[in-house]
Amino acid sequence: MMKTAIQLAALCCALLLNSAGEAAINRQEMRQSVRQYAATLDNSAWSVKTSTALRCELVHAIPQFGEARFVSTASKESNLLFQLKMQRQPDGYSLAEVLSIPPGWRAGEQAKALADMKLLKQFDGDLPKQQAWTMLTELEQGFSPTFYFDDWHSPYDKIAAQLNPIHFGLPYQQFNACMAGLLRFTFDDIALTVLNYQSNSDALTRESEARLQQIAEYLKHDKAIASVDIDTYTDSYGGRWINEELSRKRAKALKAFLVSAGIDEKVIRTEGFGEKRHVAPNDTLRGRATNRRAVVQLVRAEAPRLTIQ
Repeated sequence: MMKTAIQLAALCCALLLNSAGEAAINRQEMRQSVRQYAATLDNSAWSVKTSTALRCELVHAIPQFGEARFVSTASKESNLLFQLKMQRQPDGYSLAEVLSIPPGWRAGEQAKALADMKLLKQFDGDLPKQQAWTMLTELEQGFSPTFYFDDWHSPYDKIAAQLNPIHFGLPYQQFNACMAGLLRFTFDDIALTVLNYQSNSDALTRESEARLQQIAEYLKHDKAIASVDIDTYTDSYGGRWINEELSRKRAKALKAFLVSAGIDEKVIRTEGFGEKRHVAPNDTLRGRATNRRAVVQLVRAEAPRLTIQ
């Protein structure tokens, strides 16, 4: 009897401890709340913040939290990047679960998991092209991409930052139109360009004419260009003085073309070197064609741009 009583007492004690533990866990779960950040029906705003041939930005403000930003830039291939710009950047490393929440009128439909976004200390979050396009598609259908993550400032809170699809349609159309007009080349593609000339002429070859058109088109849109340096050269046929005059004529023609395209002549520097500084032998047709050249170098005044995947 004594042994049975002790066993019953131990069992009761274990049950009480287990109940207390469950109660503590339940109290912890009740204390943990979700702080939600989202634009309301009245203040939901989408806008195309930047719309040029070099960069397109579709922006959505999340009150008291920051903003969501979709970015596409000039490139040989189509690209898109999503950025979650936060007023308070992460103070640690974690993951944000990205869910697509259905609108209220689609009762019974489940949320869809879109991605896990890495949160790095003192950095904004971002997602690459495929996930960014999926988010745009979800927004177009009226869903709300939402980011869930633990609050790094409070052990009791989670954060939910939501994109509101209200007023999304028209800005999204404008964003698509901007992306369709992006240049299919970048600054790096034309920063250092070698143009070649036809023999005994200041006329460029057909390929070089197309390249010069690209340079002029780019310069119209990039306001950070600090200088355009044009150096022209000839082959060794025709006499030294004649070649110097020809190279200066070629440099002057290139500058005139760029100025006529709207480029500020103050940033353009030219110099004709004639038959100096050959880069190929002059005893072959191919070598002379290589030496008949203009080197165009562009210099930007600002830091390198963001690379987008």
